[in-house]
Amino acid sequence: MVDILTSLRSLMASHSPALDALVVPSEDYHQSEYVSARDERREFVSGFSGSAGLALITMNEAWLWTDGRYFLQATRQLSDQWTLMRIGEDPPVDTWMADNLPAHAAVGIDPWCISVDTAQRWECAFAEKQQKLIQTTTNLVDEVWKNRPPAETNPIIIHPLEYTGRSVADKLMDLREKFKHEKARGMIITTLDEVAWLYNIRGNDVSYCPVVHAFAIVTSNSAFLYVDKRKVSAEVNSYIEENGIEVREYTAVSSDVLLLASNQLDSTSVVKGAHSELIKDVKIDSNQIGIVGHDKAESEGNKAELIWVDPGSCCYALYSKLNSKEVLLKQSPLALAKALKNPVELEGLKKAHIRDGAAVVQYLVWLDKQMQEIYGASGYFLELESANKKKDLETKKLTEVTVSDKLEGFRASKEHFRGLSFPTISSVGPNGAIIHYSPKAETCAELDPNSIYLFDSGAQYLDGTTDITRTVHFGKASAHEKACYTAVLKGHIALGNARFPNGTNGHVLDILARIPLWKDGLDYRHGTGHGIGSYLNVHEGPHLISFRPQARNVPLQASMTVTDEPGYYEDGNFGIRLENVLIVKEGNTKFNFGDKGYLSFEHITWAPYQTKLIDVSLLMPDEIDWLDTYHSRCRDVLAPYLDESEKAWLKKATEPIGV
Repeated sequence: MVDILTSLRSLMASHSPALDALVVPSEDYHQSEYVSARDERREFVSGFSGSAGLALITMNEAWLWTDGRYFLQATRQLSDQWTLMRIGEDPPVDTWMADNLPAHAAVGIDPWCISVDTAQRWECAFAEKQQKLIQTTTNLVDEVWKNRPPAETNPIIIHPLEYTGRSVADKLMDLREKFKHEKARGMIITTLDEVAWLYNIRGNDVSYCPVVHAFAIVTSNSAFLYVDKRKVSAEVNSYIEENGIEVREYTAVSSDVLLLASNQLDSTSVVKGAHSELIKDVKIDSNQIGIVGHDKAESEGNKAELIWVDPGSCCYALYSKLNSKEVLLKQSPLALAKALKNPVELEGLKKAHIRDGAAVVQYLVWLDKQMQEIYGASGYFLELESANKKKDLETKKLTEVTVSDKLEGFRASKEHFRGLSFPTISSVGPNGAIIHYSPKAETCAELDPNSIYLFDSGAQYLDGTTDITRTVHFGKASAHEKACYTAVLKGHIALGNARFPNGTNGHVLDILARIPLWKDGLDYRHGTGHGIGSYLNVHEGPHLISFRPQARNVPLQASMTVTDEPGYYEDGNFGIRLENVLIVKEGNTKFNFGDKGYLSFEHITWAPYQTKLIDVSLLMPDEIDWLDTYHSRCRDVLAPYLDESEKAWLKKATEPIGV
């Protein structure tokens, strides 16, 4: 790591102007949470592999900011060249830079990897000491990354209507209606899952996320896809053209944003058809031709002049090419449209979660048997100290990685499986306290019959994306472990059973999952719920259930998906988390105060909670009733996917705990 920092500092010193600091964020050109191997710049410079974080390098020091999910992991992964900054406890990066960098300091950024929001916030923080952001023409990390992985060239896949439920034409029509309302004449779309959703395409450019590295620009009468054309087969090209979309090279987005700014972009796609080859290079002014479905000319007082840019996701590089007075800085309308699942998507998600639940049960059945046979564990159902028996054969050793590979195998046998939706968190004992622990074959722990085991995992299926967490113990849990598990379960049930008026946001609901933990002075450092995609990203906004302020921005609405995942993590000992995916639906309430309408949740994840980890004396009667009802439903829903021995195991795992 020293050589990397030394090399970067040399480039910073020789840069014109010389840089006092260099920012290396986690994000790629699309502000993605999960990035491809070639975009893992922050991990390359720091050694920290978490999905969220920001590195700041000065001429003498190196700092890394990350959130509470990763405090423990970052402590382990960062060398002594780095100082960990804990988001929520230490000053934010913009405040720290403004306070600690000298007046007139030059802070280097790759404007493709920084959002408009972030850049503007930093510029505001820098104003007092006249510090300035310097947009580097190349990414300095790329210059020192000698073995940087090559760009992905995986083919684009058409996602058919039987899974999307809505055509591209419908989605474009809705988007253009939003343009009219906001007096916008076009929009730059940079978020990968929004491009994929809008054009009903998928890909394999980012591990775990079925997206394509692409930009899109949509105007009142044209639509463009910017992508490496090597990824576009003849079939896909025909499909895209049939939907009125023009394919252009990925790198052409820069020049086309300049054309968009000067109202010269609308061209060949307006007149696509039999004569397209003859007029391929002709530039057409959209104000001079009639467009079907749009007014030929708008009155001067109502003329659409704005270009829509989402400040949270659009990179600063593209925004900088626009006239700021003609930009509508507002959250992308596609974020909410994508979050509000249509009936086809909802049905697909339900079916995917049933198959996924069957895979999880098959995994638990297998793991229960292995733990008893190899380690002499009392197993999933009995509460006895382990016999500490262990076969001598290394081939029989169970590790966090080998068991998670087995879980993936059960999922892979299910219809429509296309891969995992994120790296499986398979963690035993102290590793479970690392909230986003990612086991590696060389360093992972062996399973321990006397320790809690947590697995948080999910899959991508053609008809839906899944995410589930269960926590189990194959030996005798302590009273403290049971009390903690039960507190997490109580919060999980409380949130899942909530009824709330329309207009309620996830910031308000977050407390429901924490109250049982707070009662004993416990808590957790992550949000409680996130949206989930329809064969798209496992983490999907714009809504969330969290203590973080952004959870106030978007209220929950019927047909959204959201997870319910409280936890508790005891450093050095264990971790507990329980997670189901929920669908927001109309609430069946007796009254309707204020005529607001009420909402509730429907669980679509199916897998048992381990009853031997529950201290039943801490549960209320209605919580016991809910648990017994949920377990009964698990048996009914999963039975068609299980063999007789698996059904028998599930029947035992879901026996009523109520008297």
